Amino acid sequence: MTRSLRVAIVGAGPAGIYAGNILRRQVAEQGGEVAIDLFESLPAPYGLIRYGVAPDHPRIKGIVNSLHEMLDAGDIRLIGNVEVGRDLEVGELAERYDAVIFATGALRDAPLDIPGIELAGSYGAADFVAWYDGHPDVPRTWPLEAQSIAVIGNGNVALDVARVLAKHPKDLLSTDVPANVVEGLEASPVTDVHVFGRRGPGHVKFTPIELRELGEVPDVDIVVYDADFERAEGDAHAEALHASNNQVKVMTRTLNGWRTSPGSTGEGSASRRLHLHFLQAPVEISGDGRVENIRFELTRPVGDGTVEGTGEFVDYPVQAVYRAVGYASSPIRDVPFDEKAAVIPNEGGRVLDASGSPIPGVYATGWIKRGPVGLIGHTKGDALETITNLVADANEGVLTAPVVDAADGEEIFELLASRGVEYTTWQGWLGLDAHERGLGESFEAPEQYAGVVRERVKVVPREEQVAISRDGALALS
Repeated sequence: MTRSLRVAIVGAGPAGIYAGNILRRQVAEQGGEVAIDLFESLPAPYGLIRYGVAPDHPRIKGIVNSLHEMLDAGDIRLIGNVEVGRDLEVGELAERYDAVIFATGALRDAPLDIPGIELAGSYGAADFVAWYDGHPDVPRTWPLEAQSIAVIGNGNVALDVARVLAKHPKDLLSTDVPANVVEGLEASPVTDVHVFGRRGPGHVKFTPIELRELGEVPDVDIVVYDADFERAEGDAHAEALHASNNQVKVMTRTLNGWRTSPGSTGEGSASRRLHLHFLQAPVEISGDGRVENIRFELTRPVGDGTVEGTGEFVDYPVQAVYRAVGYASSPIRDVPFDEKAAVIPNEGGRVLDASGSPIPGVYATGWIKRGPVGLIGHTKGDALETITNLVADANEGVLTAPVVDAADGEEIFELLASRGVEYTTWQGWLGLDAHERGLGESFEAPEQYAGVVRERVKVVPREEQVAISRDGALALS
């Protein structure tokens, strides 16, 4: 590598942090130097790990520890509370950095185009997840008024949503679930949560541990239906998956085990039930101004992994519907975007213009690059591909020198300050982190939950996060 690089990464979730860490390592191995600025629209880092993973999944949230180490090393500067396309233009980054990597993820719900989806009581899973994870920009209340709820989707997000809706709040108190969420769930009259998938039990997109955890939720019976399994019999594609995939075998065994469980045999004694339905495709939501019913068409497997309708319909009286049919990325101003696929068009992470040619110095990684598929571990391999191509471009002279001399690294802060943008830093995040952990230590559980220990509590709106981060940065410096 013939010269040092200055690189901007937009998005401080796992995709962005992994990309920065891999870039730092690859450049160092080649004897070069790189300065990396990590821009994040929220005041705090970690993206969907912080605001998209259910609070009762500390195993997944433990990934934060490794991400923390990468940022704490001091080789990557965090610049939070800055939205590219609003506070900074993409062109302004291009003038100051040799390369810009977009790692903004997928934050909105994929659409579900059926009649009645707009009725009151119909919600996107992403909004609900943001609420129970304490996202600083969402309202502190959520309308939990339904006794029977439908969750549409057969992925891990659908299971997370269903589990949080069905779970008793006391079983969340030992996590970092916000106090306002506990209060909301306490008032919920829910008795039944129904999860629907259009394909059979052999094609679920859950992970085994997520599925198994459902059966461990206190005072919640799991209910499955023999008719769904019988309709799936003879599916050659599902049988091939079962023969070749150990995860499918484990999940099939778990699901079949519930067919004889007390909940499914009508002998359950739990106060709440979580129903799993298969081979049912949503057709219509109906009600007088709000959700009162949802209709499904029963489906059957074709044998190639797809299903077809049977012409037989089933109605379920519910008072709320949550769609968890996937996430979608949002466009960034002045960056190419494929509206249909909801990704930045790219080849190996190199962003492509309208003619299909790579734009020098512009890259993508994570869900904005490939779509919202794969687990967090896939993000590392994805970032490796993008960074390897970026470093190759640098070595081959593809990257052009920035127009603005930003060698000292302070020019970007001067630009933000000139616009009155209250940005946050890594030192500021450490202050906010300490504040949240202090809230957890001082938490006094309601009398009925006495003795609950909490490591942290997330209850801080954006404005307070910024203020605490700015004060915390001074206190820790």
